[in-house]
Amino acid sequence: MSAQKPKIEIVEVAPRDGFQAVKPFIPTERKIALIEELAATGVTRMEIGSFVSPKALPQMADILDILQAAKLPAGLRKVALVPNGKGLERALAAGITEISWVISVTESHNMSNVRRTVDDSFKDFAAAWGSMGAGKAKLRLGLSVCFDCPWEGRVPEASVERAVERVIAAAPDVEIGICDTTGRAAPDHVAHLFSKLVPRYQTDRVRLAYHGHDTYGLGVTNAIEAYRQGVTVIDGAASGLGGCPFAPGAAGNTATEDLVFAFEHMGVATGIDLGKLLVAADHVSTVAPEQCGGKLRIVPRKRALAGFGAATQGFAA
Repeated sequence: MSAQKPKIEIVEVAPRDGFQAVKPFIPTERKIALIEELAATGVTRMEIGSFVSPKALPQMADILDILQAAKLPAGLRKVALVPNGKGLERALAAGITEISWVISVTESHNMSNVRRTVDDSFKDFAAAWGSMGAGKAKLRLGLSVCFDCPWEGRVPEASVERAVERVIAAAPDVEIGICDTTGRAAPDHVAHLFSKLVPRYQTDRVRLAYHGHDTYGLGVTNAIEAYRQGVTVIDGAASGLGGCPFAPGAAGNTATEDLVFAFEHMGVATGIDLGKLLVAADHVSTVAPEQCGGKLRIVPRKRALAGFGAATQGFAA
């Protein structure tokens, strides 16, 4: 019997992390059409939006309308980001069963994002999750600036380890997102950090994930390094949508299509139809072309799909 092909789960984050970076309001109907198209590519998990204050983030104000109207595959895992207990309450009331919560590793970044100390953020999270979320929803807690902070520079690995331990203490059943928020991580940094985190913390109750940005063109390489250290959950955004706020004009999230291409060529199954994904990524890119990135979409489509069944899909060179 042949060995089973290794697998990886790529989480599509464009409808949340990508859309929220677009300033002009994207019509709800357009968001729904793009979300449905992305869901039809075979992705198994998608960040569909955020339960945040409409005043703070108007782009996410229509999350309830999207949840009610979008026609999505029954098996798709829908994830919503919440910033606090109020957001968690709203998400649970809307039927969300997978929650994403974010806390920064450094004081400077956390204060800039939510105007709270890291300690206060962890206390608020522990109280809200313990009273409302535990046992009712799955949790991804993303740790921002695990590699580089715009104000404090390179982040000590010991600081990341302490943050991971605080997450596990508050939520023993959790997926922890290790985030390269600014895209400044080098491949050896990613490999070294995960070589410490995976054997020490990853268990049947604690799973580690990697969220990278492609600001300096290292998004795919860094994701591969995370995978080599035992991480099998990687975030991506179709067309690389989602500009990095600390590097104006630079690319944002690592493009999902680039990740799929790279891992499939490595013999690692993603379960995602690359042909459908490239078409969907083209459509996603139209909401903010200046904020998109990625490499695969600019390659002639027939060439990009060589080895992925392009001969049967009718693409022209």
